[in-house]
Amino acid sequence: MNAAWRYLDLMKKCLSFVLWKEPLIPFTFLQKNNLLASFQSPIPAEKYEEMCALNHNMQKMGLEIAASSNPSDELRLNGGYWPYYADTMVGMKRLDNIQSCMEYVLQHRIPGDFIETGVWRGGACIFMRAVLETYGIKDRIVYVADSFRGLPTPETGGYSQDHGDALHGYGYLAVSKNDVQKRFYEYGLLDDQVVFLEGWFSESLPKAPITQLSVLRLDGDMYASTMDVLTCLYSKLSEGGFCIVDDYTLQGCRQAIEDFRGTKGITAPLIPIDPYSVYWQK
Repeated sequence: MNAAWRYLDLMKKCLSFVLWKEPLIPFTFLQKNNLLASFQSPIPAEKYEEMCALNHNMQKMGLEIAASSNPSDELRLNGGYWPYYADTMVGMKRLDNIQSCMEYVLQHRIPGDFIETGVWRGGACIFMRAVLETYGIKDRIVYVADSFRGLPTPETGGYSQDHGDALHGYGYLAVSKNDVQKRFYEYGLLDDQVVFLEGWFSESLPKAPITQLSVLRLDGDMYASTMDVLTCLYSKLSEGGFCIVDDYTLQGCRQAIEDFRGTKGITAPLIPIDPYSVYWQK
């Protein structure tokens, strides 16, 4: 194992927080981010009101309830839960996939920059920049595209396929650009090879200074967020480059992928990464 492998392996483990046990989650964090009633909540639904009252009384004494999520090793490996401290929720297998795709396009000199659309706390993009740093690549850019205020409402997206989608209601998914930039800085990877694209994809991507991509990573969850990215950027993905879909098991995202591939006549096989994600080579 050489130094490059050790560095990237350590980056993946740090970004996904797998070196440490998942900590207790403060009750107020669950409240603030609308997670108490979500499928991610570690607190039984019938206990919500009782726990809210108890936590309110405890705060008067400078104390607070904390919940244990106790994700299994398999969930952490596959990115199958919403973490409290980690800089990414994609899990180790998807980080391995990013590394594999990037190393392939670099080794085979497939031209183009790298982008993730929908970055949360920025961990996957931080890892992309770490790969470029490892191999001394100075002429490629990592684009970090996000609204930095969470997901759009179904009405904002404008597609009927997103009707009833509730992801916009989770404050947990809204991470500011300043917060993401700070995380890049803490890893020593915030520089002019990192370009932030802020706004809804339908507005920010058409005017983005992107000419060519070698890896296009989609993590927008919804039909609109997925289709808007593909419509705007897939034509800029180089032959031999990779399109990675983080949220393929979510109905809206899956439908957008199927619709776009069908319309464009894309027959490249979808390759599973883990139980949730797929990718294909153009």
